[in-house]
Amino acid sequence: MKATFVPQIKVPATYIRGGTSKGVFFSLEDLPERAQVPGQARDNLLLRVIGSPDPYGKQTDGMGGATSSTSKTVILSKSSQPDHDVDYLFGQVSIDKPFVDWSGNCGNLTAAVGAFAISKGLVDASRVPENGISVVRIWQANIKKTIVAHVPVTNGEVQETGDFELDGVTFPAAEVQVEFLDPADGDGAMFPTGNLVDDLEVPGVGTFNATMINAGIPTIFLNAEEIGYNGTELQEAINGDPEALAKFETIRAHGAVRMGLIEHIDEAAKRQHTPKVAFVAKPKDYLSSSGKQVTTKDIDLLVRALSMGKLHHAMMGTAAVAIGTAAAIPGTLVNLAAGGGERNAVRFGHPSGTLKVGAEARQADGEWSVTKAIMSRSARVLMEGWVRVPGDSF
Repeated sequence: MKATFVPQIKVPATYIRGGTSKGVFFSLEDLPERAQVPGQARDNLLLRVIGSPDPYGKQTDGMGGATSSTSKTVILSKSSQPDHDVDYLFGQVSIDKPFVDWSGNCGNLTAAVGAFAISKGLVDASRVPENGISVVRIWQANIKKTIVAHVPVTNGEVQETGDFELDGVTFPAAEVQVEFLDPADGDGAMFPTGNLVDDLEVPGVGTFNATMINAGIPTIFLNAEEIGYNGTELQEAINGDPEALAKFETIRAHGAVRMGLIEHIDEAAKRQHTPKVAFVAKPKDYLSSSGKQVTTKDIDLLVRALSMGKLHHAMMGTAAVAIGTAAAIPGTLVNLAAGGGERNAVRFGHPSGTLKVGAEARQADGEWSVTKAIMSRSARVLMEGWVRVPGDSF
């Protein structure tokens, strides 16, 4: 007797590049009913859309690109919050394991949220000028923070083409300025340990100076030289070294415990998206991954960051917020690598080139707070229509 198989279903979706990432965007109301609420059905749907878990690590049978930057999903809906336009929920899909990490934001894809929200009618028409800048107020539902995107509009349509160049993205596009308001942890614990710099003890690896900060995304900053690097490394120098990757994961797990994000290091495996690990160094000349020369006069410091267990090809947007925030606070490892003192913006070197991020920090009663971090990205719709998945896959 011939087996019967459930046919594929079609789900409206848009494939968009935002910053140096790309992901599959959905309107909440377009999802199958059982995936419109958080839970296993939603996670299974997104896993199948992206092509995970894939033991081959290629995501060939899905929309994912087999890197942390391209294994992403976004769900948007009209905002449930007053004075906001859209609710933005981000799911980081594991490549080789069957789970979706909802613990943090994607700052790069944030640049695409405003454009998608406008094009899908999620932003009130009165807030979209015929020509000019539409200010889209985004509620980031994963971390419960407000983000403001300044989206260019021409003849009533989102303007995607332009001459803004972003290192890590091949082609120019229209500039989208993104403001992350009050980017520190909601409880005010920007530095969860209470210190700007800690001694982070990692059994079997060593003890390192570390700045552990909750801003944009929880991040553990280390000094490059303390862990055997110079800060000019490109992806292959670390991603081709299994021992190095294992060492970074061990550091990340112990840092996560110190930051209070998990109770035991074993839990880190189920929380791949946060915290991030990054290392910093004073400026040096280097050749970026595209062959572009970056010189010491171009940058204030060097930063390399790992995402989902691998060195990132450029810089995560949320980690850039953490960099800008930490750089604005005298005494952090990021600030010291940039030359110390008070500063409201830094330009840092990453594997693909450079990026500038600004932050407004102030100190009151010995406590630091940051009102906002600002950076420019770009976004472009790559494809729109429907994504197909087997009807019994979720």
